[in-house]
Amino acid sequence: MLPKRFGKYGLTIHPDKTRLIPFQQPATRRVATGKDSGDPGNFDLLGFTHFWGRSRKGHWVVKRKTAKSRLSRAVRSIADWCRFNRHHPVKQQHRILCQKLRGHYAYYGVTGNSHALSAFRTAVLQTWRTWLTRRNRERSMTWAVFARLLAGYPLAPAKAVHSMYRHGVNP
Repeated sequence: MLPKRFGKYGLTIHPDKTRLIPFQQPATRRVATGKDSGDPGNFDLLGFTHFWGRSRKGHWVVKRKTAKSRLSRAVRSIADWCRFNRHHPVKQQHRILCQKLRGHYAYYGVTGNSHALSAFRTAVLQTWRTWLTRRNRERSMTWAVFARLLAGYPLAPAKAVHSMYRHGVNP
């Protein structure tokens, strides 16, 4: 039906990119099929992987986490930026990295995605230290020295910016 409806407006659906996936609440699937039919399914949309999970109260809810491809792309982008800007002053690097982190948190900072946000921040820290170490041929920057640098130039903490529950939106 969907291709016909789109055809009315001169639109087409790409057959390789469009498919139906099983994405029902696991309890509903069990009732409909009479057995637990395994994985309830997940899908990637707008940079998030949507999947079924249990809330803290035990109810089934749709949860979201950063898609693996988007997380690795963001880390690669930060690594490229650090590589090409490692010669700039640390203060300037710090300011721009904080902006990049806050921008990432502003998009991916949804309820339940704090693990991926923390992983991104950790990857940024490791990448920044790696490229600061490569500024000097004679000595490397140890983690102790980098920890002192972070005391003066702390990176933005990972936090969920958008709460699905505070605004009454059912995920």
